[in-house]
Amino acid sequence: MFSSPIRCLIHPSTILSPCHQLSPSTLHLCRRSNSWWSHVEMGPPDAILGITEAYKRDTNPKKVNLGVGAYRNDLGKPHVLPSVIKAEEKLSELNLDKEYLPISGLPDFTASAAKLAFGDKSPVITEKLNATVQGISGTGSLTIGACFLRDFHQGPKDVYMPTPTWGNHIPLFKRANFNIKQYRYYDPKTCGFDFPGALQDIAKIPEKSVILLHACAHNPTGVDPKLDQWKEMSNLIKQRNLFPFFDMAYQGFATGDIDRDASALRLFIQDGHRVCLSQSFAKNMGLYGERIGAFTVVGSSQEEASRIMSQIKIIIRPMYSNPPLHGARIASMILNDSSLRTQWLKDVKEMAQRIIMMRAKLRNVIESEGSTRNWQHITEQIGMFCFTGMDKSQCERLTKEFSVYLTMDGRISVAGLSSSNVEWVGKGIHAVTK
Repeated sequence: MFSSPIRCLIHPSTILSPCHQLSPSTLHLCRRSNSWWSHVEMGPPDAILGITEAYKRDTNPKKVNLGVGAYRNDLGKPHVLPSVIKAEEKLSELNLDKEYLPISGLPDFTASAAKLAFGDKSPVITEKLNATVQGISGTGSLTIGACFLRDFHQGPKDVYMPTPTWGNHIPLFKRANFNIKQYRYYDPKTCGFDFPGALQDIAKIPEKSVILLHACAHNPTGVDPKLDQWKEMSNLIKQRNLFPFFDMAYQGFATGDIDRDASALRLFIQDGHRVCLSQSFAKNMGLYGERIGAFTVVGSSQEEASRIMSQIKIIIRPMYSNPPLHGARIASMILNDSSLRTQWLKDVKEMAQRIIMMRAKLRNVIESEGSTRNWQHITEQIGMFCFTGMDKSQCERLTKEFSVYLTMDGRISVAGLSSSNVEWVGKGIHAVTK
């Protein structure tokens, strides 16, 4: 309330009474004229959250949400890994304090995260070439990396991303003042990898530019290069003198094998690349809300890595000061306790196998319905997401007629499929695509 007479959107000489005596419409205009933020427009809603909201409003008992990128068990429920439960039980017994972590995070976690990515015997580890810090899951780790490259990368401020790429990649790098450019990746005709197109585009990227690579389980397409294709891409990227930035959000979750899922990254290291790496432990440990990730820059010497680390900490300090503690302790304990690590490897393999099984069942249902289309890509793609090849009108029909919710580019989260709904979804896909 205003305690004195005011002037507001009326003739300048007109004295108004206190705002509580004004009409509602005049009061609204009065407040807008005194607002610092009247120019702020309503932003567009998040596409994925919008799908979830529409799903919640749907009263169809057969409704299915295939939009959310989070693992669900075969009952369609969020899943806490047995290894995580056991780790938390052990942590509770230790009666640990809640003091701040160092700027770079929990040392045991960052060391273990780097070993998980590069391999214990990698020269990156044995020669201490890595500057690794704890990040706020994948998004936070990518943000640290984008800011580091903004400040210290001496090549063009251009980052080349696959078409398509994860939705957060583009705005994240834009905020770090990078120009976003793209190279061909997904072929909508085959629902697979456009290897020739990727090579042709990469061959034209200006020297010293940054190239973003999905290490495994490409999001959103589920399309990964084969190892021999990665080898050819590595050679070309080296010839072009490009700087590789790997985003690895699904190690272990893609195939169930942590080493196989890291093979592209390790191949690039073997080929002599110096890379940036973002890791997330949201999917492969189910630690979504704990926001646990890591960011690494690989240097050319231990001394260089130390200088890089000093600058990364300077970036982090005014950004969020230091990272969260609890999830880092969980991940660290799982990676460093032999029995918990064994359990975790079992857990992550079971999750990956459930996804693979759902892919096979979905394809089988569609084909059993008599579809004449080729659905081989469903089982050839990998990881949580699948680009079905459906167009917008088909996706809209699938939602309207079958209450199956997905993004309008045809992407589905395979984790949302279960034994109880895969037949319904498969029949719906056949009905809208036949």
